Amino acid sequence: MVIQYFVEVASFLDFARYVCALRENSLRVYQFEYKKKNIFSTRKLLSNSILHFFVSSEKNGRYISYDPLGGKESASIVDEITKTGDYAPIVELDSLPFAIKPSKTITDKFKTIQIHELGDLARLTYDPEWPEDYEFTLLAFPHKKKWLIGYITQIDLDKTFFCFNYVTLDHEPKGPFLKYTGHKGGKAEFTNQFQHGFPYLPVVKLKSGHPIFGIK
Repeated sequence: MVIQYFVEVASFLDFARYVCALRENSLRVYQFEYKKKNIFSTRKLLSNSILHFFVSSEKNGRYISYDPLGGKESASIVDEITKTGDYAPIVELDSLPFAIKPSKTITDKFKTIQIHELGDLARLTYDPEWPEDYEFTLLAFPHKKKWLIGYITQIDLDKTFFCFNYVTLDHEPKGPFLKYTGHKGGKAEFTNQFQHGFPYLPVVKLKSGHPIFGIK
């Protein structure tokens, strides 16, 4: 049996941001029915399991359309590409390759690493080995009256280890992107606006935490 974990994102807009925002190539999206709900998911392969980020929606179509629109994000499910923006292809499944069964044990639980502050977390996303091809989306979720925002990394030895690098926040992130200003002496900040000369990281909110992140 293939072990699968499903993590629900907070909204359809968060899901669209995850699969599209600031990516050179948008992620593939799978659509299927589960417990009478219309599910859209994208997969991340771990060492011994599959991690799915998903959202439910009543709509159907061939693409997820996403556009930040200068601070006013929009996302929808469409049948054709008609305007500028990012589009994630949707593959509708009539059957699933593996059965969806709840698992009481987490075989690929992430190692946790607490990061000092948001600027350090932003700098962590730069991979000198693959500077043009890397995952840079930040994940945020509520935890014990606070919020955690983190980034997934992996360490490849004889065995591959996945790590969840996180910063603790007193409040929910107030913008869909983290603006990095460290190279100009400033602090990283959440925003919904883009300004030339600064790098940005998409922030995707999850509906809740999941044991796979290793947070106690």
